[in-house]
Amino acid sequence: MRKSWLRLATVPIALGVIAAACSTSDDDNSAATTQAPTTTGAGVTTTAGGATTTGSTEAGATTASGPTTTLPPTPGAGSAGSVTVFGVEDSENEAGAMADALKEFGAANGIDITYVGRRDFEQQINAQVLGGNPPDIGAFPQPGKLKQFAQDGELKQVPDDVVAAAKTGWADSYMAFSNVDGKQYGVPFKSDLKSLVWYVPSVWKEKGYEVPKTLTEFKALVDKMIANGDTPLCVGIESGPATGWPFTDWVEELILREQGIDYYNKWVAHEIPFNDQKVIDTFNEVAGPDGLWTKKGAVFASGGSIAATAFGDNGTPLVEGKCMMHRQASFYSAFFPDGTKFGEGPGEVSTFYFPADSGHPVLVGGINAGAFRDAPEVWKVMQYLGSPEFANARQAAQSKRVGGGLSGFLTGNTKADLTKWAALEQGFIKELQTADPAAFDASDQMPAEVGSGTFWTDGTSFVNGDEDAKTAAGNIQSSWPS
Repeated sequence: MRKSWLRLATVPIALGVIAAACSTSDDDNSAATTQAPTTTGAGVTTTAGGATTTGSTEAGATTASGPTTTLPPTPGAGSAGSVTVFGVEDSENEAGAMADALKEFGAANGIDITYVGRRDFEQQINAQVLGGNPPDIGAFPQPGKLKQFAQDGELKQVPDDVVAAAKTGWADSYMAFSNVDGKQYGVPFKSDLKSLVWYVPSVWKEKGYEVPKTLTEFKALVDKMIANGDTPLCVGIESGPATGWPFTDWVEELILREQGIDYYNKWVAHEIPFNDQKVIDTFNEVAGPDGLWTKKGAVFASGGSIAATAFGDNGTPLVEGKCMMHRQASFYSAFFPDGTKFGEGPGEVSTFYFPADSGHPVLVGGINAGAFRDAPEVWKVMQYLGSPEFANARQAAQSKRVGGGLSGFLTGNTKADLTKWAALEQGFIKELQTADPAAFDASDQMPAEVGSGTFWTDGTSFVNGDEDAKTAAGNIQSSWPS
């Protein structure tokens, strides 16, 4: 999923017996109180970012964009019970598309489905569980939080038949994100691709640059661009209270590529200390003396410095030719100037895979669903969320809501119908599907004190030159909860 760059204060929300919560954007309109939603017949109600929209259909009704599910329909409005789904996606486009994708399924199966999206998901889901009123299904952007609830005995183990259904489309590496001690507690239903570099192909053609096929070639290209008088990279890590997270992504990308998935996973699990020498070396490789960001002429920072430049302010200078590359996730398409075209034509923006010297490792984010209640209707919705039918319906709805083009929704489900996505996003999905291995964002798996705490703050201090790599990594190591 998109990086959760804001960690907002807990806001109490009334929703029947559900306190709603969630977080994915920079906007802060989450202080509004939402009223308890109502539904008519089997369908879905969404409450997103303080605005409530209700969609309902008669049981068995069909819509042109709805999915064709392989699950057996249950006739009768609401006869199969009701299910609440609580997640992080709260924008009109994302939450609305989620509602649209669930609508026909709820109608066809006689289930009243309520989706609630809030930005401060992590804080609110804690409050809900502690208060004894969790949702039926939580949509977790951070595997660490899902695993915590599983270890605490709050989440229900996913039945074998639901797991088997999900595995027909999702690779084992994706299923592993919600596997705890060999038991499956969740299913994936949304993916974000982080291992991308944005560029303008027509500019590269004029200058004679070729897309690098290995990490070694990428580093050599940075040096070549500097020698030619071009600025290789646009970089900014400012993001309000979450300033620093783009630095963590670069560190994670390089550790994954240069140290391998076993080392990466042990580092995430703290089986390798955060201040291991290889981690310190990676910090320096990014922003230490003569690092990728610190070589003279290597970076354009529109805010005057990397730490003062908002992460979202790198799209315009890339289009304007002030830099040649910007490494950022698939969601970044929304941060380019209005009217930007994506493709290989003159002035159009495209992407290439952030390369590795061996294998095809891909850094990903995403959302995994986990169930707090054991009931047939809950498992029906869980199975649907992990299905290609959901992916296809969600994409159709989201593409329509954004007026076509890039929808911003991706899936790693290999059974999804790629023809429903724009050409550029088809390429993103192929990267997700062919990842070898797929590694979930490390900071999203680490304890909050580290992943969304010192990794950000001390990382920023390091980028600013206030701390050296050894000191920064040592401070982060000291912050790890015992």
